[in-house]
Amino acid sequence: MTGRHEDFNTLRLDGLTRSFGGHTALHGLDLQIQRGEFIALLGPSGCGKSTALNCIAGLLPLTAGRIMLDDHPVDQLPPEKRGFGMVFQNYALFPHLSVRKNIAFGLQMRKVPRAEIKRRVAEAIELVQLGPHATKLPGQMSGGQQQRVAIARAVVLRPPLVLMDEPLSNLDAKLRLEMRTEIRRLHQSLGLTTIYVTHDQEEALSLADRLVVLRHGEVQQVGTPQELHERPSNAHVADFMGYRNLFDGVVERVEGGEVSVSVLGTTARGVAAGPLGPGDRVQVGIRPEDLTIGDPGAVAALTVDATVDVVEYQGREFAVEAHLRSGEAVHVRTGARPATGEVVRLTAEARRVLVFPPAADTSEPPDRSAETLAAAGVST
Repeated sequence: MTGRHEDFNTLRLDGLTRSFGGHTALHGLDLQIQRGEFIALLGPSGCGKSTALNCIAGLLPLTAGRIMLDDHPVDQLPPEKRGFGMVFQNYALFPHLSVRKNIAFGLQMRKVPRAEIKRRVAEAIELVQLGPHATKLPGQMSGGQQQRVAIARAVVLRPPLVLMDEPLSNLDAKLRLEMRTEIRRLHQSLGLTTIYVTHDQEEALSLADRLVVLRHGEVQQVGTPQELHERPSNAHVADFMGYRNLFDGVVERVEGGEVSVSVLGTTARGVAAGPLGPGDRVQVGIRPEDLTIGDPGAVAALTVDATVDVVEYQGREFAVEAHLRSGEAVHVRTGARPATGEVVRLTAEARRVLVFPPAADTSEPPDRSAETLAAAGVST
């Protein structure tokens, strides 16, 4: 394959690996992406998600592995020959060019006929709803409008794949919500295939068809938003997906998929997230919204008392931080406001209590991709 592949059915990542000196930032990433999918690479800073995206884009060479569009290898092609669209965190717009000229730039570089450029740019401007701003310079526009220009510039090329690297992180909360909707609308209406890097699990859950959670450059879990939200595969994924309450425990017995575990000075029942046996040291995970203040009686699989420390009003509910008799912090979301200093009874159902093998060290080695790209003069 010597030129752009304008269409494809499957993008296959086979063993993508990237090392920087003695540090491996990405370990053997295997993934198949179907045409039209929206994939989010998700994880904390330094997990390897931006390294993966830059390798796919061609901004970083692979240490090992292959990138295939159907049966065509593209990993040896320079970025401009891959033909992928790229949307950066910092917009990367030409400050001296108008919206219309920024969007047209890539088409001009590809020597698309002038009439075709005019037509496609007009379509792209209409898609991102920037008609009244077509003659403005980037500096005359808001951050959200500039990001719309960056997206239009990427999709006007009709790329087989659009790569987005934390595109909303520079926007305020209201604009992030608006642009999330806009990105999903464009993805669906244009039939795009999108790989999206983010550290925001709410953003990933709302946008993606499938999520790829990374840690230390290794894939922890791949699945739909619902799968990862309800059944994280390990404590690292659980922690990142909002299970703020993770407590050490010891398995007492296992009956089918249900586990009895000694935790927080009591015995709780929960769902095993993997093979477990009596005596195993585990971590017990519970979402703040899955803890109830009050005593529901026999249905409770976990019951503990806690003293309320902080109550934050968050619209329809309250975020509560309390401490247990052991001194450990516990987080709760509730519709009724408890009083600071009040001792409350917290309960949870067995299906809401997940029991994981213990997590290894949670420290993240640095992701070297940004500094390497900066040294090479590539903006990230």
